[in-house]
Amino acid sequence: MKTFFYTLACCVMLAACQSNTKSTPATEGTAATADTAKGFPTMTFENPEHDFGNITPGQVVEYNFKFANNGTKDLIIEDVVTSCGCTVPEWPKRPIKPGETEYLKVRFDSKGKAGYQEKDITIKANTEEPLFQGAKITATIVAEN
Repeated sequence: MKTFFYTLACCVMLAACQSNTKSTPATEGTAATADTAKGFPTMTFENPEHDFGNITPGQVVEYNFKFANNGTKDLIIEDVVTSCGCTVPEWPKRPIKPGETEYLKVRFDSKGKAGYQEKDITIKANTEEPLFQGAKITATIVAEN
C-alpha cells in the first residue's frame, strides 16, 4: 500500500513540474515583445530609383542598387520579386550586419517591350515591414532610326 501512495505522489509531483515548464501565452507574448523592443534591421537604399533612359528594343541593361542595413539586427533578404519576368534580381544570401552596405543587382531585358517601362522591385526581408517596395527601374524603349 505504501508503494502505491509513493508512486501516486511521484506522478503528481512530476505532472506539477511539467506544467511549470510550459510557457503560457502571456509569457510568450512578453518574450516576443522584448525581442522586438530591441529593434529591426532597416534596408535603406542610397538611390531607390534608377532610370536607364532611352534604350533599344532587345537591349539588356543592369544596375546595382546600393543599400545599407541601418537597423540594429542582421538583415536577411528572403526573396526579391519584380513586377515583370523581364526584370531579374540578384541579392546577397548572407546576413548583412548593422552598418554594412551591399548591392541588389537588377537586370532588365527589353525584348518585346516598347515605350516607357516602369518595374517595381519588392523585397521580402526580416524588416519591420516584412514585404515592401524597395526600388524601381524605368526605361524608354525606342526603335533605332
